[in-house]
Amino acid sequence: MITVERLALSVGTRRLFDELDFAIASGELLAILGPNGCGKTTLLRTIAGLHRPSAGTVTHNRIAISELNPAERARRMAFIASEEIGSEMLSVREIVGTGRYAYHSWWDWREEDADRACVNDALRAVGLYDYAERSFDTLSSGERQRAWIAMALAQGAPALLLDEPTSHLDLRAAQEILRLLRDQAHSGKCVACVLHDANEAFEYADRFLLLGWNEFTLCRTPDQVLNAGWFERAYGLSMEAVLSPSGKLRVFPLRVAT
Repeated sequence: MITVERLALSVGTRRLFDELDFAIASGELLAILGPNGCGKTTLLRTIAGLHRPSAGTVTHNRIAISELNPAERARRMAFIASEEIGSEMLSVREIVGTGRYAYHSWWDWREEDADRACVNDALRAVGLYDYAERSFDTLSSGERQRAWIAMALAQGAPALLLDEPTSHLDLRAAQEILRLLRDQAHSGKCVACVLHDANEAFEYADRFLLLGWNEFTLCRTPDQVLNAGWFERAYGLSMEAVLSPSGKLRVFPLRVAT
């Protein structure tokens, strides 16, 4: 379990949050929603130990993330932000294999049988085993997202943190990625991802963290978010909610709130 307690976040001189408290349990997918600039990515990077909070703590299974060195953090949490990963002249297998760096000293990187097995298992899990020797740059956007998730799986971390995993994807690719993340969560991993599409979150997430401007709410169901007026407060929009034939709640913006 990841636990966030009394967290305060700032970027430069701008304060994002105070007293942020929530937990992400193993076996669940938490969707983080909110308007641009409200601090979603900063929060995810803070959980991953890549951004220092102004106050408060983040722990994984009662161990403070701030007390861990980078390799130790990587064995506990995999943070995926596709734009940060270079890919020139690398094969899919090599990209996925970088997830094993946390288990080797920087001066002694040699692939071992255990590394190879983890990479193969990860490639199979995301359906890219037959693409292993292809150049990463030849993959589609959806296939690249699968490769990055495979890298996280090869990393062996029990927690997956993903920043906008469905950005720039078509409808089918986005659905495939979200199904994969939900399956990973329900297999026992702790998964948190930043999403921009509320309906994607309603379809696949177990819970939602909705961020506004220095306020937040944690809810289990879409109707909890809507009935309290949190969407209108966070986004400045009036929302219409409808029930789809499949029984899923869907929301549509009506107008800018006044």
